[in-house]
Amino acid sequence: MKIMTILGSPKRNGNTATVLGQFESLITDDHEVDRVDIASYNITGCVGCYACQQVPDEPGCVQQDDVVSIFERMMVSDAVVYTSGLYCWDFTSQMKAFLDRHFCLVTGYGTPDYKSLLDGKRAALLVTCGGPVEDNADLIQTMFDRMVNYCKGSVIGKYIVPNCTVPDAIGSEAAKIVERMAVDMGVS
Repeated sequence: MKIMTILGSPKRNGNTATVLGQFESLITDDHEVDRVDIASYNITGCVGCYACQQVPDEPGCVQQDDVVSIFERMMVSDAVVYTSGLYCWDFTSQMKAFLDRHFCLVTGYGTPDYKSLLDGKRAALLVTCGGPVEDNADLIQTMFDRMVNYCKGSVIGKYIVPNCTVPDAIGSEAAKIVERMAVDMGVS
């Protein structure tokens, strides 16, 4: 299985990167991992021009940045793991811009011609947050469900690692969460 992991944190060595690295270390050699560090790419926000809606068989975004090349890698993967630190109950701004650009992967929404270039793609969410899950990481999970549903994907699971303050303090709870995630994805 080819798994794309998307590190949505601007901190390359922060909590989210550390926990994602723990997950990736559990993936056995018979699977391939393709990691994308969003902060290393030029990704601008969607401009709402709708030009992409005229191109149903490819990511039809007219912007000249790195998003289409990432989408092409996503389209050939079997599963995508979206990771983000929790910023104001939401994705990081880097990840939010990337997620907004998923609009170009779907055409004909709400019509009989509804099509997604990620149709059937398996997706998982991995979030680190400084506080508890309850009344803190609920909105990001709802947004993720809706985005995957919009793209006609399938949610494997949502994995929230609470109480992350600094990478050196990430404890055994994170290890248990990523172990469960690896089992649920069938990659360990």
